[in-house]
Amino acid sequence: MSRSTNELLDQLKIDRNTLPETPSLRRKTLLAVSVGTLAGLIMGFAGAGLLTGNQPAVAPVQSIPVNATAPTPVAAKRERMETVLNASGYITARRMATVSAEVMGLITSVDVEEGMRVQAGQVLARLNDAKARVSLDFALAQIQVQQAQEASIQARLREAQRQYRRFAGLRDKNYSSQAQLTQSEASADSLLAELKSASANIEVAKLEAQRQRERLEDHIIRAPFAGVVTQKNAQPGEIVAPSSAGGGFTRTGICTIVDMNSLEIEVDVNEAFIGRVSAGQRVNANLDAYPAWDIPATVIAIIPTADRAKATVRVRIGIDSKDPRILPDMGVKVGFLAGEEAAL
Repeated sequence: MSRSTNELLDQLKIDRNTLPETPSLRRKTLLAVSVGTLAGLIMGFAGAGLLTGNQPAVAPVQSIPVNATAPTPVAAKRERMETVLNASGYITARRMATVSAEVMGLITSVDVEEGMRVQAGQVLARLNDAKARVSLDFALAQIQVQQAQEASIQARLREAQRQYRRFAGLRDKNYSSQAQLTQSEASADSLLAELKSASANIEVAKLEAQRQRERLEDHIIRAPFAGVVTQKNAQPGEIVAPSSAGGGFTRTGICTIVDMNSLEIEVDVNEAFIGRVSAGQRVNANLDAYPAWDIPATVIAIIPTADRAKATVRVRIGIDSKDPRILPDMGVKVGFLAGEEAAL
């Protein structure tokens, strides 16, 4: 009985070596075989490529051009400098003028347009000068009248001097009286005084002619300095005057001229940080229109007064490199750099 029981128990035991292959084990085995086969194929192709001389594609290394210029010492030094303060401001012109006439008159021609570059003394506009020309001609005629009167006085003076000499000779021979001699002498002296007065009148007439000539020249409006016309304010047929007393249709200016060589930067710095700014300090400026363009600049002066309302101090900054892209009233951001100051 015990033997049969042991036999039955031995039959119920499970031999792990004789277990059938489960589906999960089968999948793992196939996956391992596939990976090994694929790795062998890749290594075989790579070896074949090396044997046939076909090199695998390698990304080319970009070469640095030989003629590439290194940063200038000034630029490198400026990059190494530390920005101690940032501020914003505007491009301003130190020389800017709205050109007008010294006299009131009718505009006959305007010879400029916006964007035109003009030279000092160039004609910008002309006014109607008919009355001024008449006044000048009258003054010139007065000079001729005074010169004719002077010639007449000179002739009478010469005659009076001859009579005086003749009476003086006859007086020595007792042929003339002392009264005749005295009268002829007085007449000559009187004519001599009239001659001096006529000469003075001629000078006055010449000065009047010069004044009328200047008045005539005032009807021609010229550029006070070289620059660019930014605004054209008048047209032919309008009235221009130094002031607007002539009414609402009277122009007070012909055009506005800006000297582009006088452009600089003006910024307002908070008075709490003005101690970080000094005259001659290096500045890096960037226009709002060209934010990636670094413009070298230098502090010109710190205006010695503060704005009580804004608690700021105005700082003038000179632009070291002039460029036609820099225009008046452009917005600009500046960074004050720490380091050695520029020589002013």
